[in-house]
Amino acid sequence: MKLSSKIHLYSSVLMAAILIIMNLSVYYVFSKMTVDSQLKQAEAEDSRISREMVKAADTIPVGDLLRSYVPLDGKIQLLGPNERYPSTSVTSSGEDMDELKLAYDTKKQVKIVEYDNTRYTMVSLPLIWRDGVVVNIQVARSIAATMETLQVLRIVLVAVTAIALVPVILSTRILGRLIVQPITALIQTMREIRKSGRFRRIELKDRSKDELMEMGAAFNDMITLLESNHAKQEQFVSNASHELKTPLTIIESYASLLKRRGLDRPELFMESVEAIHSEAIRMKEMTEQLLLLARNQDQWQVEMEQVDLVALSESSARAFRDAYNRPVEVEADGEVLGWTDSRRLKQLLFILLDNARKYSDEHIVIQVGRKPSEVYIRVIDRGIGIAKEELEHIFDRFYRVDEARTRRGGGVGLGLSLAKDIAEAISASVELDSLPNVGTTATVRLQASQ
Repeated sequence: MKLSSKIHLYSSVLMAAILIIMNLSVYYVFSKMTVDSQLKQAEAEDSRISREMVKAADTIPVGDLLRSYVPLDGKIQLLGPNERYPSTSVTSSGEDMDELKLAYDTKKQVKIVEYDNTRYTMVSLPLIWRDGVVVNIQVARSIAATMETLQVLRIVLVAVTAIALVPVILSTRILGRLIVQPITALIQTMREIRKSGRFRRIELKDRSKDELMEMGAAFNDMITLLESNHAKQEQFVSNASHELKTPLTIIESYASLLKRRGLDRPELFMESVEAIHSEAIRMKEMTEQLLLLARNQDQWQVEMEQVDLVALSESSARAFRDAYNRPVEVEADGEVLGWTDSRRLKQLLFILLDNARKYSDEHIVIQVGRKPSEVYIRVIDRGIGIAKEELEHIFDRFYRVDEARTRRGGGVGLGLSLAKDIAEAISASVELDSLPNVGTTATVRLQASQ
C-alpha cells in the first residue's frame, strides 16, 4: 500500500472513530441528564402527591383519591405489606396494568421500568396510612415522549456523522497527496538521476520550514555535495592517471634505450639510470601523497599535546639545511608553545619548506610568534611568487600555477592540498600570501597551549 493511501486510510479511520466516540459521548451525556431530570421531577411530584393523599385519606375514599391524582399516560397504586391488605390501582387509560409495579419496600424507590415496550418513571414512597400500616404509594409516568426525542437525537447524530465523514475523507485524501508530493518528487528525481546519470535537484516552490521542506533542502544539498565530489573525483582520476602516465612513459623510454644501446654507450647508461631513478622517486612521493590524501582524517592517529614551536621549527630547518644545502633561518621572540601534533606539524612544515625551495633561490625564513588568541609559524621565501587570481586554487589537488613551466622539483600539485588536510587534522589553518617576482609567505595558525 502506498504511503498516500495509508495516510488516507488511517486518517479517515481515526477521524471516523473520533466523530463516533464524540457523538456517542454527546448522546450518552444528554440521555442520562434527560432521564435523571425526569426521575427527579417525578420524585418531587410524587412526594407532593403522597403528602396530600395522607391529609385527605380520612375524608375521601381511596379509589376517588387515587383517581384524582392519577398522572397522564401512567398509573397510581396503593400497595400494602401483604395480601391481607388490599391493593388499589388506577390507570389513566383504564386498562389493566397490574404488572406495572415494584415490590413492596419500606424504603423509597426511584427507577426506570419498561412495560409493554414503553418506559416509565416509577416512584415508590413508603407512607403510614390512616390505620397505622406502612403502605407504598407508587406512581408510574410514561416517558415515551422523551424516548422519541432521544430517538430523533440518535438519528440526527448518525446523519451528522455520515455527512461529516464526506469532507473528512476528501480532506484526508488531499492531505495525503500534499504530504507525499515532496516525497514523490524526491523519488522521481532519484529515478531520473539513475536513468540519466546526471545530477538533478528538487524544485522547492514553498518556502515553509516544515520537515518535508527540510528534507527537500537536505536532498538538494546532498546532490550539490555529490555533484561537487563527483566532479573532483573525475578531475582527480584524470589528473592522477596523467601524472602517473608521464613518469611511466619516461621510465619505459629510458629502459628501452638501455636495452638497445646501454651496453655500447656508458654515458647513456648513467643518464638513463639517473632519469629512471629520479622518476621512480617522484612516483613514490606522489603515490605516498595520494595514499595519505585518500585516508580519512580519523585514521591519521593525531595526538594533540603541548609543543615548543621554536624548537620544532629549528629542528625542521636543520634537517632541511642538511638535506638540500639551503640556508634556512628561524626568527622567534622567546618561547612559543602551541597545542598540536608535533609529528604532523613537522610534516606540514616540510611541505611548505619544500615549496619554498622549489620556487626560490634565496634563503628561507621561518618566523615563530604569538598573538593574543593564537600562535603562528610563517615560512617566507623570495621566489617567483603566485598571482592573486591563482591563490584561490592553490590548495586544489594537482593544481599548478603554470602548467607549461618545467617541474623544477618534480612537484605534481599535491603538496599544498596535503598541507591543508594536515592543518585541518591538527585543528590549524594554513594561508598563503604572495606577489609575483616578490615571494610567498605561508602562515600556519595554531591553538595556543592550554
